[in-house]
Amino acid sequence: MVLHTAAAIPRPIEPGEETALLARFHPNGTWRGVIHPGGMGQRTPQQVAVGSASHHWIQDGRWVVGDYQQDQYLDDGTFILHWELHWVCGWDPMTAEYRATIADNYGHADVMRGHIDGDVMTFESFDNRSPRLRLSWDASDPNGVLWRNEMSLDGERWNLVEDYVIVPG
Repeated sequence: MVLHTAAAIPRPIEPGEETALLARFHPNGTWRGVIHPGGMGQRTPQQVAVGSASHHWIQDGRWVVGDYQQDQYLDDGTFILHWELHWVCGWDPMTAEYRATIADNYGHADVMRGHIDGDVMTFESFDNRSPRLRLSWDASDPNGVLWRNEMSLDGERWNLVEDYVIVPG
């Protein structure tokens, strides 16, 4: 006999402590920083990046959504490009780890896995294809979150692409 009651239907899981931990790593804010020489490919010059991030929560606080944008310039002030990224991040109770999706205006899309260790949240590309990305947020300074973007072509050696302090505001 099959019961036909609403109680038999699985319900969405309520966000828990793991989800609450994400808030400190996702401030709305701005930055000015450096894209290191070679960071966007061999022989690419150092660039200055000026950007901003804005976040909001969806699905009753289950996922944090971030929209990031930055303008990039040569050291002499010559405008190079405008970059945009859409980020969705949350706790996946089925795998017991953090997951994020990214999509940017270069056409890159990826799923990443992450963890939080004290003041640092780190996400890495999910599989072993090249290049692999590692993104980290260090929230140990109450005046801003240090964000780092690293890339690996061989899955072992990581090269710093860019790092910024996201200043809340």
